[in-house]
Parts: sequence; structure tokens; C-alpha cells
Amino acid sequence: MHPLFEEFAGLLEKEDKEKCVEFAVSKLSSGQLDVVTLYDQILAPSLNRIVCKPTEADTKIWREHVKSAIVRTIVECSYPYVIRERDRRYSKKRGEKAIVVCPTEEYHEIGPRMVADFFTLLGYDATFIGANTPQMNVVSAVLETRPKYVAISVTNYYNLVAAQKTISLIRGSGATGFKVIAGGNAFRRNPDEYKRIGADMLLHTFEDLSKLREGDA
Repeated sequence: MHPLFEEFAGLLEKEDKEKCVEFAVSKLSSGQLDVVTLYDQILAPSLNRIVCKPTEADTKIWREHVKSAIVRTIVECSYPYVIRERDRRYSKKRGEKAIVVCPTEEYHEIGPRMVADFFTLLGYDATFIGANTPQMNVVSAVLETRPKYVAISVTNYYNLVAAQKTISLIRGSGATGFKVIAGGNAFRRNPDEYKRIGADMLLHTFEDLSKLREGDA
């Protein structure tokens, strides 16, 4: 666990948006944290810790949403540091595009939003389409932007069917020259599921994306 994690987790537990954002931005500004460390070792585990007890479900789910919204704000505020780190480490954009999407009925979007920033950090021209994206809208985006990678994030196992249908529609649309990357918690216990739904590869971490980039060089 990162030594700064508990400090941030305590602020998030108090739902102190101002101090949470100030914490993240100040650590990025000072160089105490880089974007990947902030996302992977501070924000992601903090999200995983947000649990509503069954006895509190009717009254406390809104608190989960508040905490998630705080983390989402931090991710948005981190974008200038994504660009700064990209320019310092990778000099310029590679000119290759990546689209990050969630299938229909998949509402967990903070993780894939971070993934879009990881693509940007590595020099790709990344577009995050958002949660619960209708299948034909994804197809339209792929046909219009012609990305090299389509990353589809699935958190809820039951949304794998929708992901499979989306991938099938993309492949049947006439679009070419792209590969489909699968990711998300839905694949943690069943890593081979990515093959069944028609994806080309399964990636989970920034290091995975870095190795993919090295292969593109």
C-alpha cells in the first residue's frame, strides 16, 4: 500500500471534496505522485474500499455516489498533468488513435476514464466515449475515427453479453485496421472470457499498455 493512501482514504471517507482534490493536485504539482501512481495506488484502491453495507443499502448508496463523484473530479483535474508527463516522457503524440468505451448497461466509468488517460500519457490520441454507450454509437465512432485500438471495459460480469454484441457489430461494420482490448473486473476471475466475446487481448494495467506501446514502436 502506498504511504499516502491512508491519508487520502481518510479525506474521502469524510467526503471532503475540497481537501481530496487539493491533496491530489498538490501531490502531482510537487512531484510526490505521478499520474499512474495516483490512479493505480491511491484512487483505484480508494474506490474499491467504497462499500455500502446491505443493511444500509436504502439510505447510504448515495454516499457511494458522492465518493465516486469526488474521484471523478480528481481524474478530470489531473488531465493537465497527464499532458505534462506525456510531453516530458514521450515528446509528442504518436498520431495513433484509441477509443475507450463501456458497453450498454455498464455504468462503471471511472476505471475506463483512467485508462483513456493512460493511452494519452503514452502518446495516443485517446477518446473516452463514456458509460452505457449504445452499440451502434460505438460502431459509428469506430467508423468515423478509425482507431488503432478499441478498449472496452466491463465491470459487471452480466454485461459481457452486451460487450460481445458490440464487438461483433464493430467487426461486421466494415471497419478495419483495429484491435479490440478488453479490460475490467469482469475478467478477473475468468481471464479467458475476452476470447469468447471476440476481443484480441486482455490488458489490466498501465504496464500492460506500456508493453503494447513498445510493440507498436
